[in-house]
Amino acid sequence: MFRFAAVVVFSLLSLAAQAEVRVLTSIKPLQLIAAAVQDGLGQPAVLLPPGASPHHFALRPSDVRQVQSADLLYWIGPDMEGFLPRVLDGRDKPTVAVQALPGLTLRHFGEGAEHAHEHDHDAHDHDHRPGSLDAHLWLLPANARVIATRMADDLVTADPANAARYQTNLAAFEQRLARLDTELKARLVPLASKPFFVFHQAFDYFESAYGLQHAGVFSAASEVQPGARQVAAMREQLQAAGPACVFSEPPLRPRLAETLSAGLPVRLAELDALGAKALSYEQLLRDLAGGLAGCLESL
Repeated sequence: MFRFAAVVVFSLLSLAAQAEVRVLTSIKPLQLIAAAVQDGLGQPAVLLPPGASPHHFALRPSDVRQVQSADLLYWIGPDMEGFLPRVLDGRDKPTVAVQALPGLTLRHFGEGAEHAHEHDHDAHDHDHRPGSLDAHLWLLPANARVIATRMADDLVTADPANAARYQTNLAAFEQRLARLDTELKARLVPLASKPFFVFHQAFDYFESAYGLQHAGVFSAASEVQPGARQVAAMREQLQAAGPACVFSEPPLRPRLAETLSAGLPVRLAELDALGAKALSYEQLLRDLAGGLAGCLESL
């Protein structure tokens, strides 16, 4: 009887030691980074479904329960997911707003590439006004490494029995990013002189990493339709640029795109900052590069 009880206790302890750390992220790019670190030891979950905007998402009761039960939760911060702070107030487990991590390179709207700087800000704007934080920070590979390092540290603390595996996963992720960075620079840097426009100023981090810079932003919020005078001014910009690319974000292409490009040597294409179809963080970056280069190389 004693031996049976001892076996049962040992089995329960073994199961507890092997229990997966439940990681939850707000958006898919963070989930992809977490998945690289947790590879083989768990599968992180994500709150936002494909196509949902982190700026305007509404939590369901099941989402709130998921937020409360996750062992580790990662979100960008109040400059991105304005729907989360109220729910996080009732959470008693580790929660990380990655925009506050030391070592990140952060950008603010209205700044040139030369004004990007290390983390030091107090703004919590939810729009793209000059001076507000550009919270699309995951699109800089160097920032992804900072985020992954913090995730690995947190997972080692939560699951010390698997510390070596988390560190191995982190090192492998960093090596893949280094190789990919070299690959993307080789393809994108030669395209620096090619003009392109965007409908959402979400790609500045990625552009700065690879020597690109958009020529203009046609609409910071695609649901706001500009007046006739604004449309005319936008078309003038496109005409002056000559052959150019205009990028929208899935799942919807703004109706304005067709109006602006009609009769002009303009190619319409898509860029997905959230990586809805990506199976890894590296694929998210590679898809962005492919979308940009695929259009710009054809000009």
